[in-house]
Amino acid sequence: DCCHEILGHCPMLADANFAQFSQELGLASLGASDDEIDKLATHALTDKANVLAFDPAITIETEPIITAFQNVYFYTESFNEAKLQMREFAKTIKRPFGLRYNPYTQTVDVLTNTRKIANIVSELKGDLCIVTNALSKLKVSDTESLNR
Repeated sequence: DCCHEILGHCPMLADANFAQFSQELGLASLGASDDEIDKLATHALTDKANVLAFDPAITIETEPIITAFQNVYFYTESFNEAKLQMREFAKTIKRPFGLRYNPYTQTVDVLTNTRKIANIVSELKGDLCIVTNALSKLKVSDTESLNR
């Protein structure tokens, strides 16, 4: 199964959307109960199964079979759609804190007070400043191109 994992799944992490989906799935499991983690760990193994649209609320109720092929596969139109659905599902996990992956320190921030949340807002403001600056440069560049 190492070949399956390394050759089949690792290259998918090079895709930013899939990597973010994987990160959010991991964050959803932190602080979750064993029952909720079991629900997040359900999967399918064969193309002979029924195919249903991905819905975390339905997927978690589908019993995974580890000694034989699965009865049901779940699909999604895109990783973005799956990420949105997982975010909504993660909101239903009962825990007394919020979580955020910090890409700068490569750590998980446990959001337990307003100071920590204010720090994230400050980081977001800085990121928005960078994006706004880049957009203004694109507008100038586009305007100069039109005037030529």
